[in-house]
Amino acid sequence: MTAMIGSDGKSRCWWQGGDDLYQHYHDQEWGRPVTDDVRLFEKICLEGFQAGLSWLTILKKRENFRAAFDGFDFHMVALYGDEKVEELVMNAGIIRHRGKITSTINNAKKAIELQKEFGALSNYFWSFEPKAENRPDKFDQETLGPIAITEESKKLSKDLKKRGWSFVGPTTVYAFMQAMGMVNDHIEGCFRRPEVEALRDQLQRPEV
Repeated sequence: MTAMIGSDGKSRCWWQGGDDLYQHYHDQEWGRPVTDDVRLFEKICLEGFQAGLSWLTILKKRENFRAAFDGFDFHMVALYGDEKVEELVMNAGIIRHRGKITSTINNAKKAIELQKEFGALSNYFWSFEPKAENRPDKFDQETLGPIAITEESKKLSKDLKKRGWSFVGPTTVYAFMQAMGMVNDHIEGCFRRPEVEALRDQLQRPEV
């Protein structure tokens, strides 16, 4: 199995499964390069919330998460105290996992430190973008499907943990890199792959 043909006749990556919400995410977001610090912070936090769950579960609750966490403005999230934690734990619109909630607050504080050190979160995260020679020769389901961890995701995960971040294992980090366009893992035959590749070619990489 390679690309999946949708009801609109367009071929897409297999993993979106034809679900309308997932398909929209695939078409409009996944793999497009992102350099906005708030979006980068939001995504790595939501990937942490996903641990043990499906991304579709998180996607359905994403607007609730954004409302609960002040749009993932990490300067605001970093100020959350015990009262806010209890409020979030009781919020049925999000994943009520105390450890993941407190991790998000902790990571917000660490994000501010990274921003001060590197000038922007994007400068830091994009410095881990894989080089072209380290990418697969083929971009099909058989090749990309089994890839959950890469050397770059292991390096980024290790560095984040060293800096005090949590819920940032190498699998979580690679999903983050895929979604934020640090790699283009749309398969060959997917109608979005050429567009995403063009966006990556045009992107002015942040400078560290």
